Amino acid sequence: QVQLVESGGGSVQAGGSLRLSCTASGYTSSSFCMAWFRQAPGKEREGVAGLHTGSGRTYYADSVKGRFTISQDKAKNTVYLQMNNLNSEDTAIYYCAARSASYCYTDVTFFNYWGQGTQVTVSS
Repeated sequence: QVQLVESGGGSVQAGGSLRLSCTASGYTSSSFCMAWFRQAPGKEREGVAGLHTGSGRTYYADSVKGRFTISQDKAKNTVYLQMNNLNSEDTAIYYCAARSASYCYTDVTFFNYWGQGTQVTVSS
């Protein structure tokens, strides 16, 4: 059973930065699609960024391109989301998601493992 533990959320002023971490455990596959989603109050969960642990390929939602960077540390089984130039629209609960696969897909229904979520609040 794969377990995902997120950390790094918090409160920051507009224009600031945060780095989220997602550490995975309990798996044997070396090929995972890892992604970050977020859900704001009253809104659907949306994909923010994704990374395939085998190929290293990444993808981003248009709303975060140029501001967010997803990366991995294979030795630590950890995926990061560096978030810069944050604004109030980035306020949400951020979730880490994973699926053992040879490719990545951006839809929320693709993933079968989820973390508990971490709150990110951006004040203007």
